[in-house]
Amino acid sequence: MAAVYQALHRRVSSLVCRLHSTYVRKMRYLNQLKEDDSLCRQAQTSGTFYLFHNLSPFLQKAGKKYLVPQLSAAEMKGILEKFQEAEQWIEKSVLIGCSDEHRPRFALDLGALDKSVIESELQGSFTDLRKALFVVDGEDSPLLASAHSLLQWHESHQYCSKTGQPTQKNPAGSKRVCHASGVTYYPQSELLLLLWWCTCQMSPVVITLVSDGSRCLLARQPSFPPGMFTALSGFCDVGENVEEAVRREVAEEVGLEVESLRYSASQHWPFPSSSLMIACHALVGAQRAEISVDTLELEEARWFGLEEIVEGLKREPRSSKQDDGSCLPWFPPKQAIAHQLIREWVQQQTAQTA
Repeated sequence: MAAVYQALHRRVSSLVCRLHSTYVRKMRYLNQLKEDDSLCRQAQTSGTFYLFHNLSPFLQKAGKKYLVPQLSAAEMKGILEKFQEAEQWIEKSVLIGCSDEHRPRFALDLGALDKSVIESELQGSFTDLRKALFVVDGEDSPLLASAHSLLQWHESHQYCSKTGQPTQKNPAGSKRVCHASGVTYYPQSELLLLLWWCTCQMSPVVITLVSDGSRCLLARQPSFPPGMFTALSGFCDVGENVEEAVRREVAEEVGLEVESLRYSASQHWPFPSSSLMIACHALVGAQRAEISVDTLELEEARWFGLEEIVEGLKREPRSSKQDDGSCLPWFPPKQAIAHQLIREWVQQQTAQTA
């Protein structure tokens, strides 16, 4: 009987792990589409499309409900064939997400086309976003808002602020490049409630110390000085709140799913170009703490115990080098907010063991 119970427990645990990793797989797939142009173009042939016209989403009314239709690539082709340069329109779409089955979702603004033709063909209407967000289902609202923000960003960044030359977006719409100057522009969340007083735009960045309850996770990039480890960080995407950005970054970079998080503090950081660092602590399940490093982003990521962290905080870069040329781990200096996160974690762990 005990053997049967153990076998059943293993099967249930395995199923739970697979369910919890669905989010991680989605985030990593979306990141691949953003980085791999050919893969994204291929995804456009099998994905679904949300339509906009001058930033107004397309809705269909079914009884008392308003639906947000997702058009297949074949349906899109049928509509666009009524206009010239149909294939070029698909290239204007932007990636906004994917289903649990990894079917990509794109948004496309057809503002230059006659909307009456599209509305007649699809039996619906383009609706002001403010109204749309109040009448569609709750699941569709965040996606429409994110799509609107990303499309609006592309509309306002068609020219390079340095050269005045046209910029070109990648297939996913995750960046625009000015080939004349080599400058790359990335869509970023405005976080207007936090930044409205600023005379110049700051880019919101989440920096997160991940813990499994008894250990904390630190990582390093190839560009870091030898031996230096720090907390995970990344820019907020358009349409994301802080919580969503933390969960996505952790999933993308180390393959873990955040169970809970709490805000710590914020700090202005002048690099790469005036950033607002939003520091958080994140907790992952101890039973699902196996790291899967994204080697495109990180050189190494690993768990550190309390004793190792305490020793690392005492260590300076020069004192970390050993006789064999390798370096013991050391952490960012006191003026960096990552240092504060690590100190807070040590204090919490010490209080729990006291």
